[in-house]
Amino acid sequence: MQQRVYFLICGSIFFLVAVAHLSRLITGWEIQIAGWTAPHWISLPGLIVPALLSGWGFMLASRARAKP
Repeated sequence: MQQRVYFLICGSIFFLVAVAHLSRLITGWEIQIAGWTAPHWISLPGLIVPALLSGWGFMLASRARAKP
């Protein structure tokens, strides 16, 4: 697999995770894990970290050159 494709796939997956956390913050969805309700503030780092990784992946994809 070429580096550019790898970076695009990773950037897209992290983007989807960030959008899911943003959706949770906007709509107020509740998440329960084994009876424990996760507070909404947990989605803040869950939004920021994947968003940064997504941007980094897309930046690296734009810098990667396709080899013939």
